[in-house]
Amino acid sequence: MSLFTIILLLLVLVLCIALYFQMKGAKEQSEEGQQLLNDYQKRVNEMEKLLSDYRALEQNFDNVGKGYEQALLAFDKIEEDKQANERARQALENQNNELLASKNKLEQAVMKKKDLIEQAAASIMKAIDFAMPGAQKTAQLVTTIQNLNDVEVETAIERDDNVLASEIAAQAVRMTGIDKADYLTFNNRISEDAQNLMLFTNQAQVARALANLLDNAMKFTASGSVTLLTSTDGSNVEFSVEDTGSGVAADEAENIFKPFQKLNSFFDGNGIGLTVARSIARRLNGDVKLDTDYTGGARFVLTLPL
Repeated sequence: MSLFTIILLLLVLVLCIALYFQMKGAKEQSEEGQQLLNDYQKRVNEMEKLLSDYRALEQNFDNVGKGYEQALLAFDKIEEDKQANERARQALENQNNELLASKNKLEQAVMKKKDLIEQAAASIMKAIDFAMPGAQKTAQLVTTIQNLNDVEVETAIERDDNVLASEIAAQAVRMTGIDKADYLTFNNRISEDAQNLMLFTNQAQVARALANLLDNAMKFTASGSVTLLTSTDGSNVEFSVEDTGSGVAADEAENIFKPFQKLNSFFDGNGIGLTVARSIARRLNGDVKLDTDYTGGARFVLTLPL
């Protein structure tokens, strides 16, 4: 082989090797370019996503802003309503205070009138001479006025009298004139243990309560008898009024003490005598009850502490 041929072969080999490395470099550059292109596209996609998220956030912000404005408007409305309600409440409170003040003034005026009526009635009662004809009628009229004046009073009654129980019974008898009634027999009895019994109470009020019980017995006893028994029961004194009249059914034992309750409309009266009798007794820490076990008429018992 000639030298020229060898040189030519070496030259071709070098060219082949150079071409190989050139093609290899070109391929690597192409791959790097493609990778760069892929990375660029990825960044573009990420940017588009970020832009989309930003627009969504912007829209949400706008919505929140609108909601905030609506919330502010609603809050302002609530505050206005609150202030309006407060003004209305204040007006009602002022009106209520004015009504209470008027009510108190009215109650004071009524109580003052009641006191004046009671004082006038008590003065008339003290001035009555029961020995004179018609005295009992006057006393009964005064008692009716006192009853009407006292029907709904609940205040305690002052106890400032130390009096014989028998004297209270005698005073109630004088007030009603029951011992002079010609259509019935009246018995005024005092048990042995109550003969000299002293009672610390309000004499006029107890006598009025007992007179109401006697007056009730007179109305419902067309004939027969009425008995007033004064006795003791432990630390109490009892004034029992028994009659042989029409009696009271057991299921009416409490109804008869309600104001303006009348079991029989044919009899005179306004239906408050028993109510006032019980009211007076209770305001003196006592009571008035119907004995539902009693037969042959009615039996009312007025009990008071000694």
